[in-house]
Amino acid sequence: MDLTLTFSNGRMTGKGADAVGSFVIDGRYDAAGGECDWTKSYRGAHDVAYAGFREGKGIWGTWDIRGHCRGGFQIWPLGEGEAEEMELEEEEPAPIAVPAMPVAFQ
Repeated sequence: MDLTLTFSNGRMTGKGADAVGSFVIDGRYDAAGGECDWTKSYRGAHDVAYAGFREGKGIWGTWDIRGHCRGGFQIWPLGEGEAEEMELEEEEPAPIAVPAMPVAFQ
């Protein structure tokens, strides 16, 4: 997945593409508490709701497609593994890598 995210004034925006297609990101984040939630909207298709928490330079949490399909995720800046503390107030977009192995919940 290719993904660019921007964090500014409590708002989280971005765009990217994966095996399903191109998408846009629109959501919010709480820099103090580390919580964030957003919607990934595929152009001309479905939306995916995400809810996560900042941990180091990464974000982990769950995704949900209309209550029919859900799983876990972890994203982090390109080239980073376990990383140091991240500042969510950054204005510059950060490239993000997402593992290709979603975790399904039953």
